[in-house]
Amino acid sequence: MPSALRLATRSRSVIMQPTTQCLPMDCTYCYLPFRKMKNLMPVTVAEAVAAAVNPWAADDPAFEVVWHGGEPLATGREHLAALMAPFEGVKHSVQTNAALVDDAWCEFLLEHEMHVGVSIDGPEDMNTHRITLAGHPGFRVAMRGIERLRRRGIPYSAIAVVSDPAPENAARFYDFFAELGVTTLGVNVEEEEGVNLGAKAADPVRAAEFWAALADAWRANPVIRLREVQRVLNFAGAILGGHDTAPTPTSAPWDPLPTIAYDGGVVMLSPELAGFTDHRFGDFTTGNVLRTGLDVLVTEAEQRTPWIAEFWDGVDACRTSCPAFAFCGGAHPANRYFEHDGRFDGTSTRYCTTSKIALLEGVTRHVREHNH
Repeated sequence: MPSALRLATRSRSVIMQPTTQCLPMDCTYCYLPFRKMKNLMPVTVAEAVAAAVNPWAADDPAFEVVWHGGEPLATGREHLAALMAPFEGVKHSVQTNAALVDDAWCEFLLEHEMHVGVSIDGPEDMNTHRITLAGHPGFRVAMRGIERLRRRGIPYSAIAVVSDPAPENAARFYDFFAELGVTTLGVNVEEEEGVNLGAKAADPVRAAEFWAALADAWRANPVIRLREVQRVLNFAGAILGGHDTAPTPTSAPWDPLPTIAYDGGVVMLSPELAGFTDHRFGDFTTGNVLRTGLDVLVTEAEQRTPWIAEFWDGVDACRTSCPAFAFCGGAHPANRYFEHDGRFDGTSTRYCTTSKIALLEGVTRHVREHNH
């Protein structure tokens, strides 16, 4: 397939970084390089992004603007409202550590009809990597904010990072989120990327057992949409239905998934690359919305972004060598880059083995056992 056909010429969502600062947290596994610096996005950046997004949203009522930092609430209510104001006809989402959530923020979230995603890693003993800037455990700080969301009846999803995918912990992990009443749960096995270079390699066999045990817990009490299990079930359904099995976002054309950094720089495909530089590719950006329209940057992304061609080479190498390619579709750019010494054309990564192949094997094992 010619590389010019691989990226869609418009996106279904944009990720906005209103600030690099992450208050009051300093998670040990965080990949962000500037999380202790308060760099705020100027309103002119949001206005430039909205100029392209608003026409897209007019054709797509599900278009989503995702506010993801740093900690977006560290932007402050007044400034975040100013950044949101230029957008029309979009759905706004925010991913937060919940530590700053108070009654005033609850009013803000309700007034702006924002979807809320909370980052927390399960029961207290599974949150040892989530600490505050002062070095204290962050669990209870986050739980105070979550309780405020619950009291106000604000629905929320959750994203959890699992540093040790131990099957014996899977049921207790799931039950914690079921009791919290989250709508959707996304589970990320800790990855080596960005400034987090200390992630331990998880045993793929134990990881598969973890996913199987997590699917067991979900089946016993299916009150949460479990993102990873649903991906496998959708994949299996596509096979049984004779449909294209390539999963989003790896089906052609790929969603460019533009991430707009606080200064207007645009990174395609991989939010985790924002803020980093490379001796071959520079800062990984396709351009800056203060100089070039986002619609132009998306349309011309592959011509303007040299590293993407090397990434396609890696995807093609996976296609010819990996039996799980139909499900995985090729590792994410940041995982390739940070695990393969600054190259995008490597193949297998820890992310592949623990969050894709082990996931597929574990959930397939679960389905096979329950079907019998």
